[in-house]
This record gives sequence, C-alpha cells and structure tokens, in this order.
Amino acid sequence: MPPNMTLFSINAILILSTDDRTRILTKYYSAPHAPLHAPPGSSHPGANPYPTVKDQKAFEKGLMDKTNKQTSDVILYDNRVVVFKMEGDVMLYVVGGADENEVLLFSVVLALRDSLNILLKTSTDKRTIIENYDLVALAIDEIVDDGIILETDPVIIASRVSKPPAQDMVNMKNIDLSEQGLLNVWEFGKQKLAERMRQGL
Repeated sequence: MPPNMTLFSINAILILSTDDRTRILTKYYSAPHAPLHAPPGSSHPGANPYPTVKDQKAFEKGLMDKTNKQTSDVILYDNRVVVFKMEGDVMLYVVGGADENEVLLFSVVLALRDSLNILLKTSTDKRTIIENYDLVALAIDEIVDDGIILETDPVIIASRVSKPPAQDMVNMKNIDLSEQGLLNVWEFGKQKLAERMRQGL
C-alpha cells in the first residue's frame, strides 16, 4: 500500500504566556479528510487528539511544564513533534505529528516569530499580542490554513496582514471627546433639529 500523501502537517499553533501560563491564542487543526484505509470514527494520524477545551488545556499545561527550562527548540511530547520559540514573555509553539519533518515545523515557528516582529514593531509580548489580536490571528491564518502550510516568508505574510494606510483613516485628533465636547455636539444637534422643525411647520 502506498504511503499516505497529504499536505496536512500542522496539528496546532499555540501562543502561551510564560508568566501566568495562560493561553493567549490557540488554533488546533484536524485533517480535512481521513485516510482511505482508516475505518470511520477511528483515530487517524491527522485527527485532532485534543477535541475538547479540557484536553487542550491539559496538553498546554504539560507542554509548558516540559518546555519551561528546555534549551533546545524541538521536543517530542505526547507522541507529537513540538517546535517552539520564546519571545518576550510568550512561547510560540507549532505542533505536528510524530512523523512530521522538524525543519518544516521550525520554518513555520520562525515565520510566525518574524512576521509578528514586523507587524507589532515594538515587541512581541503578551500585552502587545492581546492589543493586536486581529493582526496576530490573521498572520497565523496566512501561514497555516486547516493544518496546511501556505507561506513561510515573513515579509509576504506581514504585507498581506498589515493595517490600512493612515491617510485613509478618519483623523481623530480634531474630535473633542471630553464631556464639554459631547455637550457641545448635543447642543449643536438640538439647534439643527429645532431649525428643521421650524422650517417644516
């Protein structure tokens, strides 16, 4: 029987906080199709081994305990190849199957780290990631889609995800949002409404 050829290679991408060991952003993937020789309902290599949040949190806690004082970037944990990078106070993890190529997984974690450095400009830490959650989620979606690696060039990823140019945004500097400014807007609106009502009568 020929080997099972598939593009599916990523089981999960995790961004976890090292300070309080909380999850910041986690994405778990399942293979879109089971292998032809797998019976229905069975656990095949691309199946998500952590279907519930409880299972996912237990896996993440064990992973944090295992990688907390590691000096290498690649480990085998829970019959999964895990590559990781520490960046500020967060850990970036990419999880693949036991037979997955570590270099391929490592290129994904490097692409994630480098694209976040380009997008977030200041630093890749928990607070910055939470404040720019939309950009981080879009960057992960540009790198991996349903467990299939799409792109590993951080410059291309950042260009696809970056915010719109500032000149297209409304200039918020000239808007007075203080209490007095809001009262002025309210009075202006009342005057215009009164003028319109007088003209209509």
